[in-house]
Amino acid sequence: MTNDADHANDEQATKARDLLASWAERHDNDPEKPTIPAATVCVLRDGPNGLDTLMLRRNSKLAFAGGMWVFPGGRIDPEDYTDPDDLAGAARRAAVREAHEESGQQLSADRLQWFAHWTPPSIAPKRFATWFFACRASDNAVEIDGGEIHESAWMTPADTLAQVDKQQIELTPPTWVTLHALLAYDNVVDALEGLGATDPTFYVTKVLRSPDGPVAFWQGDAAYESGDLDTSGPRHRLLMSANGFRFEHSSV
Repeated sequence: MTNDADHANDEQATKARDLLASWAERHDNDPEKPTIPAATVCVLRDGPNGLDTLMLRRNSKLAFAGGMWVFPGGRIDPEDYTDPDDLAGAARRAAVREAHEESGQQLSADRLQWFAHWTPPSIAPKRFATWFFACRASDNAVEIDGGEIHESAWMTPADTLAQVDKQQIELTPPTWVTLHALLAYDNVVDALEGLGATDPTFYVTKVLRSPDGPVAFWQGDAAYESGDLDTSGPRHRLLMSANGFRFEHSSV
């Protein structure tokens, strides 16, 4: 006889497979640039000034996101699979493994809250299709590897985004949008409950240039199908100008 926890895990696994299959059917069909499965985790703690996220600065010599501040994460490796058909489980194990390798955090796969999935545009050199999780930090001290990761810091989302506007640090659009979403929460409990209140959001990014700088935009933006940034209608985009980032979302 299965218990309630086993039943809940089975339901979550089924939902994950269904959501991923729907995404793959619509967006993961470019044979020229196949996606690479990856996973990342927002490690959260209750800090002295509110919600903190663990941010890591990648080695500037790395080809992918070199020098940028990121959440712990990386590609899903073959050893992360216990079942070749269970990508959802492999993503959780990859997020836990990467968090430990890059920051010394000991997280539990079954405590990860899956809240988003990001796919880069076709122009990206490597298309890491990334599962985004969130989890409360462990009691372990942060210990960076000194290889891929050269610096770490606990930052509030607001402070991190402010540093981007001052051109003191760099973030990828998925990291920026995630931190923007975390602005709504004051503590870890509220953040995990809020992120888990709806099905995970699938972001399949498109990028165009505007006179003010690159614009990343997603499903729900009027330009998503037309390819015209001036098309009137709803907005779901991030303008990345030299004067800072500006997020526009009609539902926010």
